[in-house]
Amino acid sequence: MTTLPGKQWGLLWPQLLLLVSLGWSGKAAASIDTHLYQQLGLAGKLDRQTFQKAFISYQSVGNKQKSILTIIDYSKPSTQRRLFVIDMKRQKLLYHTWVSHGRNSGELDAERFSNQLNSRQSSLGVYRTAETYQGKHGYSLRLDGLSPGKNCNARKRAIVVHGAAYASPTHLRKYDKLGRSWGCPALPKEQARAIIDTIKGGSVIYAHG
Repeated sequence: MTTLPGKQWGLLWPQLLLLVSLGWSGKAAASIDTHLYQQLGLAGKLDRQTFQKAFISYQSVGNKQKSILTIIDYSKPSTQRRLFVIDMKRQKLLYHTWVSHGRNSGELDAERFSNQLNSRQSSLGVYRTAETYQGKHGYSLRLDGLSPGKNCNARKRAIVVHGAAYASPTHLRKYDKLGRSWGCPALPKEQARAIIDTIKGGSVIYAHG
């Protein structure tokens, strides 16, 4: 199989994504998916099937304002870096870091998920990022849940991206696990603002579990 240089892939990428969105053949779409997975160096960090699901979800979201895909892999324990921020246009992994899950989703592992108010559990599915604000956790990012029955109550539940000391590697070294939120994907406090500024305003988040 002929391998295209990185520059050529960059030029072809927008057209290839358009073909995928229009229902291009499964083999062709799989070829793009495989190339991107390899280009991002995700082997050993993120299961390829999880990436494929995130890729398809990203393509399905209309009215995207940014070519950024964030993947949260709740199938991994909180001791592992399970948040990935990907620049789909530049084919670059921007961030690979820790993220907390909801208090009632489990201890070390997130085992239960909910869309219900006051459940204090994490929610799975596809989100579109929205506006930022200053709240009780500091600089935070509101989310719109796009998966009916899974996360469509995100606004009502105040499920937002924010920083927290309990989501940091320092907390992990001390307690052998991250602390837990009330359902929000909480990030290491020292990285939160930079990540929020990268993904805010209409990018896609895919939460897997």
